[in-house]
Amino acid sequence: MEEVREYRALFAVDIVGSSGRGDVALEQIRQVLSAALHASFTRSGVDWDDCLRHDLGDGMRIVAPAGTPETSLIHPLVHELTARLRAHNLLAGKPTRIRLRMALHAGSVQVGRDGTVSGRPLEVLARLLDAEPVRAALAQAPEATTALLVSEHFHETAVCQGRPGIEPAAFRRVDVREKEFAASGWLHVPAYGGTPQSAGSAPDRTSSDADRTSSESDRASSAPDPTAPDADAPAGNTKVISKASGHGVIYALGNGTMNIGGKQ
Repeated sequence: MEEVREYRALFAVDIVGSSGRGDVALEQIRQVLSAALHASFTRSGVDWDDCLRHDLGDGMRIVAPAGTPETSLIHPLVHELTARLRAHNLLAGKPTRIRLRMALHAGSVQVGRDGTVSGRPLEVLARLLDAEPVRAALAQAPEATTALLVSEHFHETAVCQGRPGIEPAAFRRVDVREKEFAASGWLHVPAYGGTPQSAGSAPDRTSSDADRTSSESDRASSAPDPTAPDADAPAGNTKVISKASGHGVIYALGNGTMNIGGKQ
């Protein structure tokens, strides 16, 4: 079967804690996620029907059409997807709330006539999606709906430029070691204003004392259920999230420094 090698941007998502919810809840979650992805890709100017999609059961791998700018897979896509899932979680029951790990990479892959895709970049994408830093980010930030890990290559081509809607300071470098893969990655937790830290790590010295005091006060007054990140969100936050959706400003909420440790 004839194949062509093409440079493609790669995006993958995985639902956190999908097992044990039952078939009915999982099917509802999959439908919500698929609709949110479709809408977010469309909002980003990426034709959903031209994407090569692979169902991962509790997630999805998406190969963007050739020529898709890598930046469009971060902004507004990531921020739009996060906002849509947060809005869903505000109204959803506990079994159908969604939190996502996300990964981004790009590289030269083999594309078959039947839409199959293969190549080393897909392996890198899978390792990023399963990496400990992105898992730890969500475990340490129960208020967060999504966490994104991008490869060093993707960071250089899509993040470092500081394009509108993409703030390099919102990404933190982490070490990724999964199976045979070892490299640096860049972690981003969008639409979350907290500063989760690994045990024993020093506090962020770039934040003001007032900011830290406010953040500590907020955490002390609210102890969210890790499986229900937005169940008790105040009305004010809901308005901000709704207003920000689609306007490219959600990313500003994720500016806190995040120090994610290795496996513990």
